[in-house]
Amino acid sequence: MVDYRQQILPDVLHWQTLMLKKPTLVNRWSKGVQVKINSWIPEKVHRAITVTLKQMIRGVLFGANYTAAKPLNGLSLEAQEAAINERIKFYKSTAAVEGGITGAGGILLGFADFPILLALKLKMLFDMASMYGFNIKDYKERVYILHIFELAFSSHVHRRKVYLNMVDWEQKSKDLPEDIHQFDWRNFQQEYRDYLDLAKMAQMIPLVGAPVGFVVNSRLVKKLGKTAMNAYRMRILEKEKEDES
Repeated sequence: MVDYRQQILPDVLHWQTLMLKKPTLVNRWSKGVQVKINSWIPEKVHRAITVTLKQMIRGVLFGANYTAAKPLNGLSLEAQEAAINERIKFYKSTAAVEGGITGAGGILLGFADFPILLALKLKMLFDMASMYGFNIKDYKERVYILHIFELAFSSHVHRRKVYLNMVDWEQKSKDLPEDIHQFDWRNFQQEYRDYLDLAKMAQMIPLVGAPVGFVVNSRLVKKLGKTAMNAYRMRILEKEKEDES
């Protein structure tokens, strides 16, 4: 029987190749347009958005410590991932329903979608980290969660840089500052906002907002779940390789 780790290895290697893939001319052009648009926004608005997002995420990070799923100790990686896949499906369904409801409400409820969806996605990442057996009370694990989030919702230009920061995490995390204030919140919010702008804009339109919100939220959570699974698989395989050497 083929070991489960050997089964998932091709998927992890393919994912790593995609993360390292250099941005195309179209990707660079799109990023350039977003940068130009952002340059038109007053600096005080950027600062306000950054502070708001930072406080919002820190609130979720603090609360999720106490409500995350329990570690799946004693189970094989295959059994852990079967349970984790079910958890991702749950969050996909929840986010889809939430997107449909807020989308049906047009612009006003559309604004409410942002913090609700953000909280759902971060809560899912905390559940996944805990179910894989990582200590989510550790500040450095929470930084890794933020990197996963950033990796899933960044431009091709920025994604490669984030991924390289995550490779060999056990070693790199030793050099992290102990203060989460030193995390690059400005880049985090800007990349996330730029990524969502086009996807979520149609959700504000009456009549089409509900189906758009349903589909977009489901896809965003699915993408995040897949990114997180590969990010944690990478760490697990790295650690086992290091233990063998």
